[in-house]
Amino acid sequence: MNTSSEADFLRALYQSWTDRIAANPNLTIADLRSLFDEWHQPTLEPEGVTYKSDVVAGVESIWALPVGADSSKVILYTHGGGFAVGSAASHRKLAGHLAKQLGVTAVIIDYRRAPEYPFPAQLEDATAVYHELLARGYQAQNITTSGDSAGGNLAIATVLKLRDDGIALPGSVIALSPWLDMEHIGKTLEANHATDALVSKAVLQGMSGMFLGETVSRTNPLTNPLKADYRGFPRLYVAVGSLETLLDNATDLAQISKAAGGDVTLSVVDGMQHVFPILAGRAREADAELSRIAKWFKSA
Repeated sequence: MNTSSEADFLRALYQSWTDRIAANPNLTIADLRSLFDEWHQPTLEPEGVTYKSDVVAGVESIWALPVGADSSKVILYTHGGGFAVGSAASHRKLAGHLAKQLGVTAVIIDYRRAPEYPFPAQLEDATAVYHELLARGYQAQNITTSGDSAGGNLAIATVLKLRDDGIALPGSVIALSPWLDMEHIGKTLEANHATDALVSKAVLQGMSGMFLGETVSRTNPLTNPLKADYRGFPRLYVAVGSLETLLDNATDLAQISKAAGGDVTLSVVDGMQHVFPILAGRAREADAELSRIAKWFKSA
């Protein structure tokens, strides 16, 4: 099936970022954050969803509240952006669409970002919000951790840290185009270099350098979840586009999780770019993927 013309909106946006970054090699981190806050543009506003600003466990956050949603269930959403850019605002609409499809609420968190706050600040913020959700009365099984790209890493690493700490785990995990490999050794990093309009090895090296600094191991399971043990892990849904350099991060995760006896669903969508569900409301491919996620979620 040919990809829709609407799906090209995301490729064009990514290519514009790549071109602007290449033309201006001295962009500051503040410049990059302004650039990546355009990430909201592909997503059309979901109908019937309201939003509320909040501070959860000291972390600035935005709640997405679909009309008629089950308020006892919540998605803890961590945005993408290499742990350094992106924001709750740039991903608010995507999380709103996801929450609406699942029939639940969502809280999108503005975790601390690198390089000012390297690992483990992001993980500390995400786990603190999880603990606060428990304190507010949410049952662990009614919490879903979800995120895209670096936020997909965080959605998984949060669960690994909770398990290490003996805390009740969320009922499910949804990872969209997760960036997991901090060693940058995946084969599709080269094989899909020509088709991925945004994510290159050079970009990942820069982002991981800011995130990890000089001392944190690139094989620590909490920074590189491909090195983790997935025994006892919650139900896991992984979505990825076939054109991505990070394709094998997703496929390897699914393989590792299945080998550990995990309940994992992998969705590889042909012709799609990094975090293609952010085209929600605009492109049929994104809406179809969210529908598949909702069907999976409700089948538990």
